[in-house]
Amino acid sequence: MSLEVAVAAPFKAEAQDRLGQGEFVVALSLEREWFSPDQAKRLVDVALGRGLLASEDGDLVPQFDPAEVTLPEGFAPDESILREQSTFESALDAVVATGVEKQRAVAAINERQRALAITIEAAAVLYAREQGAAVDRLAADVREELAAEADEDANDTGGPDDAADDSEAA
Repeated sequence: MSLEVAVAAPFKAEAQDRLGQGEFVVALSLEREWFSPDQAKRLVDVALGRGLLASEDGDLVPQFDPAEVTLPEGFAPDESILREQSTFESALDAVVATGVEKQRAVAAINERQRALAITIEAAAVLYAREQGAAVDRLAADVREELAAEADEDANDTGGPDDAADDSEAA
């Protein structure tokens, strides 16, 4: 996966297990010349969202072993890795990384969505957790999305005061 290779490169070059965001951005933009500084910052956001990096005490910490990642000779990441994946895609990738066949995972996620009457994102995160994938950040995102939707639904349906106003107008 080229995103993982791009994320691993600064840690491998510095032989560090944590880097400040500035060091990480400089490594990708100025030292390797793979991205502009803004693109390198975007890569941080994508990697955090995909669970490849964590932010701890202001430092970026890889959530995988960069030493185990091979950096191919002449490697240059494509800008497409800066595109943020949907929660579903990220959860599916995490499941596939545990060794589950992609088609089987999609079928299982669809079944959970149907059986539990939940969003596809919630079903994907649930299945990913069942498979032992590290999706804590995705789970938090899904919880926030569901809470926001619940708040919107509560505001859209109106409360008891709205019903009283309607009956008085009739």
